[in-house]
Amino acid sequence: MIRENQRLLNQLNVLTDGVLVFFSVLLAYWVRFHLFHGSASFAFSSYVWLGLCAVALCLGTYAVTGLYASYRTVRFHKEAQTLFLATVLDTLVLISALFVFRLTEMSRWLLVFFCVLAYALLVSKRALLRITLRHYRRLGYNQKHVLVVGCGEMAKAYVQKVREDRDLGFLVDGYVADKALLKDTARLGGYDQLEAILEERNPDEVILAMAPEEYALTGHIINLCEKTGTKLTLIPFYAAYMPSSPQVDNINGLPMINLRRIPLDNMANAFLKRAMDIAGSLTLIVLTSPLMLFAAVGVKLSSPGPVLFKQERVGRNKVPFQMYKFRSMRLNAAEKTGWSRNADTRKTPFGSLIRKCSIDELPQFFNVLKGDMSLVGPRPEVPFYVDQFKEEIPRYMVKHQVRPGITGWAQVNGYRGDTSIKKRIEYDLYYIENWNFFFDLKILLMTVTKSVNSEKIAH
Repeated sequence: MIRENQRLLNQLNVLTDGVLVFFSVLLAYWVRFHLFHGSASFAFSSYVWLGLCAVALCLGTYAVTGLYASYRTVRFHKEAQTLFLATVLDTLVLISALFVFRLTEMSRWLLVFFCVLAYALLVSKRALLRITLRHYRRLGYNQKHVLVVGCGEMAKAYVQKVREDRDLGFLVDGYVADKALLKDTARLGGYDQLEAILEERNPDEVILAMAPEEYALTGHIINLCEKTGTKLTLIPFYAAYMPSSPQVDNINGLPMINLRRIPLDNMANAFLKRAMDIAGSLTLIVLTSPLMLFAAVGVKLSSPGPVLFKQERVGRNKVPFQMYKFRSMRLNAAEKTGWSRNADTRKTPFGSLIRKCSIDELPQFFNVLKGDMSLVGPRPEVPFYVDQFKEEIPRYMVKHQVRPGITGWAQVNGYRGDTSIKKRIEYDLYYIENWNFFFDLKILLMTVTKSVNSEKIAH
């Protein structure tokens, strides 16, 4: 039933997208020539044909970008982002087509309005669809019946995850294994009974999550699923060490999983991020120069010692660098290893003020300009703590594959200063593995809004 429902849902999704894209062109026509009192050089029928071309182009692009695949396990912001990029691309293609076919008198502003209106309508439709499906899944409808094969740690983790998030709509009917190790889950039989169980229950999907010692049975299980025509998803026993979006390479037909290839390994992505860092740091240095002058004078007058505090931190590729901050503490012997805390007796009154407003961090814009840091990234640590944490926290050193940042995903989610290092690394790794330009913009915006809100609360 779930397969038929999915096909019907996809067909309705395509149909409604087509209707909304066509309606967006007509609405853009009204906005351009009626609301803004423009003069149309082409008849209305020409724009109707433009709308039909837009429908064909958009539906094709949305299909290619995966917008009509099952989005059950994909978060809404990812779908919205893909939809935005596809719609902008289609608009640029349509504008280019006007020049190619020498239709330059046809309104380009209309296509700009179309882009905005189409995205707004389509993303709203998808949000409404998700809310509706979430409601019905909570009522027990539109459930995807799943059979788990195996009872290892990954099988336990999968069952726990889908039960914690009912909005996903996965219903675990039971598991097949030679041992009874999964609590609160029905054991349907052993591996030798799997074929009969698949024929009898006909699950929507099988999740293969076997323990390392059972790895030799993997091929047999896969063959049984293919024999019975059952969709199979594999969770390898080493999944805990894999990134959220692993890169699969291929050498002459031999697939290989690259565990540590990240988006910023791509030269275009790295160039884009570095360009944003240079432009952003130069702009912010100019804009914050009065604040930096104020901080420099205040630090000099508040206590003896240098204005800038320089501390060795570990950067990209584990290369140490000198990180700059306005000195907020009295000179002390624990500068290299002492971890600053919110209530720290070493802070001067002026130092407390500039730290509260994050003014002490402003000199790090020069670190960004030099290339030691980025505007956004994992916060760098002193070598003393790097040597300690790499022994205690799994995958801690992965953060050094990118430039450290002034702000980051962990920081905007509350993990800064004297907080859980383990949770901080979880957020840092998510950022590294899921980086994109818009993610950086989101973090920068959240940094600003959180700073403003904290100031309001303080007053």
